[in-house]
Amino acid sequence: MIRDIVIYPDKRLKMISEEVVDFDDGLHTLLDDMYETMVAKNGVGLAAIQIGVPKRVLIINVPIESDDENADTQPKENTLEVINPVITYRSDEMVKFQEGCLSVPGFYEDVERYAMVTIEYQDRNGKKFVIENDEFLAIALQHEIDHLDGKLFIEKLSFIKRKKFEKEWKKRGK
Repeated sequence: MIRDIVIYPDKRLKMISEEVVDFDDGLHTLLDDMYETMVAKNGVGLAAIQIGVPKRVLIINVPIESDDENADTQPKENTLEVINPVITYRSDEMVKFQEGCLSVPGFYEDVERYAMVTIEYQDRNGKKFVIENDEFLAIALQHEIDHLDGKLFIEKLSFIKRKKFEKEWKKRGK
């Protein structure tokens, strides 16, 4: 089921999400709904809080490139389902990457993130995993984990860029 995306400045986006303790059918339905919602909204990642569910759940599905225009570029089996993530390592090196967000539609800006991270997490059945990545996936994981901690990528902008964003965002709302 496709769910509504919570849009900035909705206060729910500031909530700190709660740890998942029940790896049951309700969680599986949430994950399936998140995938459908993310794909329908043309996203590559989605945190549960972005659909109003304050649980430490996120998904990422980096599109695959294909010459076949009818090919599914985000097959469900390629979805990384991350429950209760904990960043256990952050590199000293930082990288800038242009980010956008389904909760801040139409706005993109360069954000500085750790170049490499290691994350411990659980899957939909509660099995523990570790992932280490230094590519786009590392950036996406940090972005989505920020959501679980009540933070948005716009908070990482410089003071001047943040003021510019707020001004543009207010104009859009009128």
